[in-house]
Amino acid sequence: MFYDLGSGSLGGASSYFPYLNDMFATDVQFPLSPQNAAPPALNDSPPVNDILVAEPNLKLPRTYEWDAALEQALGTNQTLSLTYVGAVGRDLLRNTDLVDPNSNFGFVAVTNNSATSNYQALQVKFERRLSLGLRALASDTWSHSIDIASTDAFANYLNTPGSVANPNIDRGNSDFDIRQAFTAGVTYSLPSPESNKIAHAVFGDWSADSFIFARTAPPVDVVGGLVFTDGIALYPRPDVVPGVPLVLYGSQHPGGKAFNTAAFTAPPTGHQDDLGRNVLRGFEAWQADVAFQRQLHVTEKLELRFRGEFFNLFNHPNFGTPDNNLTYALFGQSTQTLASSLGSGGANGGFNPLYQTGGPRSIQLALKLQF
Repeated sequence: MFYDLGSGSLGGASSYFPYLNDMFATDVQFPLSPQNAAPPALNDSPPVNDILVAEPNLKLPRTYEWDAALEQALGTNQTLSLTYVGAVGRDLLRNTDLVDPNSNFGFVAVTNNSATSNYQALQVKFERRLSLGLRALASDTWSHSIDIASTDAFANYLNTPGSVANPNIDRGNSDFDIRQAFTAGVTYSLPSPESNKIAHAVFGDWSADSFIFARTAPPVDVVGGLVFTDGIALYPRPDVVPGVPLVLYGSQHPGGKAFNTAAFTAPPTGHQDDLGRNVLRGFEAWQADVAFQRQLHVTEKLELRFRGEFFNLFNHPNFGTPDNNLTYALFGQSTQTLASSLGSGGANGGFNPLYQTGGPRSIQLALKLQF
């Protein structure tokens, strides 16, 4: 059993009322007058522009996890294991945005314990310890993750005023629900021809490394434009038009498919309609990386190592998640590669572009001198 920190978006409460106040002035003369230079006074009296609050008696979120594993040896150097993993979250944090709930407050972000989660998975792993120059590790996971809220850092835009307190309207596939994921890594030291000096000089001391990654498509939550209903910020999910395909396929669409705009209609004001949360899926992804290296012993204490690395060796195109907002001109289409959608490093998040999954083929060559 694990307990969360229990803060979520509340961790930023000190950046809002009553801990923050600002002042604006026009036609300011320099040097500043004492009146303009003085910091604005803090106060705890309405009206309040923005505030982050928790419902009374907020509890620490908790998660229960369990697993069972079976492992079988395959010879002396290989093992195969099957593992069942389960986890459920209870009293998880959920954030609701209220806009102009009354004359005293302009915006209120409310955190409560109305979210739950459920995760079930079967994990298969094959491992070969280093033997005869070959080492391998491969794993495959079949899983399903369901929750009411996948994050407590941002608001979950809710249902009609009569159902605001009912979290079940958002119960569906988790934002990160990947049904199947496969990874494999293999390292192989190529046999060195020892009988022929010339052959050994050319083909000796080489090794190869490979990494293969493949996964099924992540979910996409289709929503309409932002509306405000009785003080509740709402991104409503649409109605589904009966008999119209939700997804279109063809080479005219990036990645070969796109969501069908004609399959959805905007719901009545203030309603969350019959398309569930995270029902549609984006794009599958796979990539193969390969590296070759050679170790040259120049002297007894001096060694030169050459390495060539090929990321996305087959230059397989992987696409980012399609736009999910019905009001966007490019709704339902992917507008960037998977690597770009995951971030480009630094302040933009994600890995350095060279090592990001889902980008175009890239090659890196390196020489390393060791002494």
